Amino acid sequence: MVQSTKADTFNAIDPSVALDAAGTPWLVFGSFWDGIRLRKLDVATGMPATDDPAYHAVASRGGGAIEGPSIIAHNGFYYLFVSFDLCCQGVSSTYRTMVGRATRITGPYTDKAGTDMMQGAAEPLLVSSGRYIGPGGGTAWKNGSTYLYAYHYYDGQANGTPKLLVQPINFDASDWITLGPPLFP
Repeated sequence: MVQSTKADTFNAIDPSVALDAAGTPWLVFGSFWDGIRLRKLDVATGMPATDDPAYHAVASRGGGAIEGPSIIAHNGFYYLFVSFDLCCQGVSSTYRTMVGRATRITGPYTDKAGTDMMQGAAEPLLVSSGRYIGPGGGTAWKNGSTYLYAYHYYDGQANGTPKLLVQPINFDASDWITLGPPLFP
């Protein structure tokens, strides 16, 4: 469907499908290299759309650690979730979950101050705290009228054992993301 080579500036991993306001599917993907990309899909085939062949750049850290994107829509905004820094190091993991929002699925996605995610900006959503080390690598989705975020972390009270959490996504008065308590503590 989408492939990257050494000649590309994007890395075709960590895919997630999102829908725009018209119900058109989009594939968001990417990691490190030059960041996160978005590609329109054909609603009938699920393959890349021929009417928009662009790989839209939506977030970057200039070659720094950014990966695991997913997008949800709510109340006229699209929210891009990504993970910054390093995963898979047990209790030494520096992973954290970040989010930005846009009024179009193709961006620009910004933090609360309006700084573009293409400039490395984003709002912190989950950071290491207590036993929850390196929270990230997650996926946001809508289940009926409920929005959820599932992610992994390393349990600092269990020798860094990797575990999974699911938390409800809430929206504050200014339509920024907050998370409710874990569904399965």
